[in-house]
Amino acid sequence: MIPLPASARVYLACGATDMRKGFDGLAVLVQQVLEASPHSGALFAFRGKRGDLVKLLWYDGQGLCLFSKRMDRGRFVWPMTKTGKVSLTPAQLSMLLEGIDWRRPERAAVPLLAG
Repeated sequence: MIPLPASARVYLACGATDMRKGFDGLAVLVQQVLEASPHSGALFAFRGKRGDLVKLLWYDGQGLCLFSKRMDRGRFVWPMTKTGKVSLTPAQLSMLLEGIDWRRPERAAVPLLAG
């Protein structure tokens, strides 16, 4: 996983993205669809039509980085809206990349008494 500080901004591009796009194509989507700068230091996530592939675009201060992950089984949990963007925390992004439903994480029960 990319070591992101807790203050990092993470944006999901809602809807399906053509996963044949690379650095330049995704950077254009960030500018035109998400109305943000791909060189802002934020991390931008895109999901394919089938839902089993995610690409992350991130500017690390020296250049653009492109990361991808494909699920062997299952799909990545993605917002239902067809257009726009959704903001996530780095913790929610970690859950998303692990295949966990980041919208409703299950918390472990806290014990009421010690011992």
